[in-house]
Amino acid sequence: MNPSPFILRPVVAAMQAMLLCASVALPAQAAGNAMPEAGVAANRSYDIPAGPLAETLSRFAGAAGVTLAFDGGQLNGLHSAGLRGPYSVDGGFARLLAGTGYEALPTGGKRYSLRKLPAQLPGESSLAPVTVTAREDSGSELPRAYAGGQVAKGGRLGLLGNTHFMETPFNQTSYTAEVIEDQQARSLSDLLVNEPSVRLASARSNINEDFSIRGFTVASGDVALNGMYGLMPYYRVPVEMAERVEVLKGPSSLLNGMPPSGNVGGAINIVPKRAGEEALTRLSASYLSDSIFGVHADIGRRFGENKEFGVRFNGAYRSGDTTTDNQEQTDQVYSLGLDYRGERLRASLDLLYQNQRIDGAVRQFIAAGTLTALPKAPEASLAYPGFGYSKTQDKMIVARAEYDLTDAITIYAGLGTRRHELNALTGNPSLLNTAGDFSSSPAWQIYQVINNAYEAGADWRFATGPVGHKVAVNASRVVQDAKIDFDTFWAARSSNLYNPTYSSTPDVGSATIKLNNYNDTTLTSYALADTLSFLDDKVKLTLGARHQNVETQAYNFATGDPSGGKYDESRITPVVGLVVQPRKNLSFYGNYIEGLSKGPVAPVAGVSNPGEIFPPIKTKQIEIGAKIDWGRLATTFSLFQIERPSAFVSGGTYGVNGEQRNRGAEFAVFGELARDVRLLGGLTLMQGKQTKTADGTYDGKDAVAVARLQTNLGIDWDNSLLPGLGLNARVIHTGKQYADQANLLRLPSWTRLDVGARYRTKLGDKPVTLRANIENLFDRNYWASSNEGYLYLGAPRTLLISGSVDF
Repeated sequence: MNPSPFILRPVVAAMQAMLLCASVALPAQAAGNAMPEAGVAANRSYDIPAGPLAETLSRFAGAAGVTLAFDGGQLNGLHSAGLRGPYSVDGGFARLLAGTGYEALPTGGKRYSLRKLPAQLPGESSLAPVTVTAREDSGSELPRAYAGGQVAKGGRLGLLGNTHFMETPFNQTSYTAEVIEDQQARSLSDLLVNEPSVRLASARSNINEDFSIRGFTVASGDVALNGMYGLMPYYRVPVEMAERVEVLKGPSSLLNGMPPSGNVGGAINIVPKRAGEEALTRLSASYLSDSIFGVHADIGRRFGENKEFGVRFNGAYRSGDTTTDNQEQTDQVYSLGLDYRGERLRASLDLLYQNQRIDGAVRQFIAAGTLTALPKAPEASLAYPGFGYSKTQDKMIVARAEYDLTDAITIYAGLGTRRHELNALTGNPSLLNTAGDFSSSPAWQIYQVINNAYEAGADWRFATGPVGHKVAVNASRVVQDAKIDFDTFWAARSSNLYNPTYSSTPDVGSATIKLNNYNDTTLTSYALADTLSFLDDKVKLTLGARHQNVETQAYNFATGDPSGGKYDESRITPVVGLVVQPRKNLSFYGNYIEGLSKGPVAPVAGVSNPGEIFPPIKTKQIEIGAKIDWGRLATTFSLFQIERPSAFVSGGTYGVNGEQRNRGAEFAVFGELARDVRLLGGLTLMQGKQTKTADGTYDGKDAVAVARLQTNLGIDWDNSLLPGLGLNARVIHTGKQYADQANLLRLPSWTRLDVGARYRTKLGDKPVTLRANIENLFDRNYWASSNEGYLYLGAPRTLLISGSVDF
């Protein structure tokens, strides 16, 4: 198929959308420029959230690198709308202090003092101090990194925008590009091992990467880009182009809309890189055991009188033998991020191309129905099924624009498209007995998924008496069209975990590809939320709801004809969130939120109702917690309960025949424990139970793939005895879990240790960074599982070495 129309149509559409936004925005922007405003000439861009005037002045002074001397008591009762956009230091102070009766005077060097303006003469007009409600950060600006640089101070909460972690009624962690680089992450799975609430739900060497958050599966196809679903690569998400990776724990339908695959355990959002103030040209070379060599280029530039236009390019190439027996892998990732940032208008265009080939593809095990216990985990380098290949290709383009109609009203819009293609010949191995015998039937699958995503929204900040409001509205749509060609021509192959037989990959010969319709889905939603602020922002209450419409048509993938499965259903998912901050560094929070998933579809064989589609499924979460910011170290604690209906076969009929209830406690820590010592991690205690099962068959049994204990703790130390040298270590522990509803297939607990080092120096005047990491240092072999009961092996010991130079 010719890819040109795919690329050209969205490019033209994106350019038309950006030009339309500019044609509407530029006249208003020009009118705004006609108004006299101190300090418009900008040399730095700021994003200071609203709040008490004393606090916003302190934040601005810190961001500008200056000192402001003032008595905080004299500013009691005064508030500021915050500051967003490019300003000089003088201009920023003037904007923050406008209408307050104060001005900032330079006193030499980088010092300023606050002075009360002289009293006005009789007859002159006087501007009384204006109280402005708290203003959340814009969606296009990034919250600053927290102490230690591994985690940001906040992240994007869908339609609620960027929010400081102390001010959100949810549990979210936002990982920075710094931790991605230091840990040499190649994809999301390498980064999310830092999360105690997250576990990989597929093998690292598998075709796809899926995750489990709070005990529920999150498919890689449900990873968002700037809050928009259906645009990131379908099976494996790269991180070379990511400035932030934000992980929200729990359902999030109100915040982001319903994801295409219907995940409910949490949401993962990628914030793409943008060109910084300083020019960047960074070249890196890497080695990954067994013998994968790679290169990576990261180039960024800004242009224009005030550096309004930015370009950021990332390109990576890796190829060679992996640590899995008889497996070779080649990865190509290229991304381009273009952005414009004006006083009121901000716009961006992102393009991504990813191509991956795996020879000797790994697939997850399926436990045979007669299996009553699991064999001991074999060597992690085992290739299973022992033959096959996988070729995937993803192309994506996304355009976004954001415009401040006034200082209190912002509108935004985005549109994007992604095309995913898979060509794989492999098979899921069936584990037959405790002796480790398994068999696999080769299958050839051609899969094509085209997604188009759209969103638009606005937020408005105002006050009604002493109550502040931030009202957010959002509309979104994801249209997904999936086609498939699935063929089986070959007899089953046999092998053994401890004495493997690797057979050759079958030849497809002269077989022709015939793509049939597989599934069409359209997700349309409308959301409204209001965050109310009381008592000088010490109390914030978020109320909202999203109306979600789900249209799905299933097809017989063998013929492409519509099956009996079709529905057009709507649901409303609400949210209530509360944050109480008795002190600035202490927050108590709680939330009730619902998630929404597409209804399950009955299998095409082995049941009395093949192809039947069920209505959308709601998931309900209740959560309470506390957060403490100790200054340079932050800790969070939360208690949660998530209830979700479960679908499985009972009495030969497939249906929604039960419920899974996960209850848990989470503790997380990040920041600097002491000078040059950083901590990152925590623990999750969780109890997953099956309830309301047919005839009570499995009531009280543990839910599949929900471990009672998950612990991740990493420490990073800059060695002061040898400047430039950094050492790090990370321990990951997962408790026992089960791979079946009857709790017969028990997976033992496992612990893994990762270690690493880096050295920063200069080669001439060029900054150089050398890094070395070893994952699974003691080469621990272990089983892991997914909510669907699939089994896979943990990754073997892996050595990563890289060196980068900034030119």
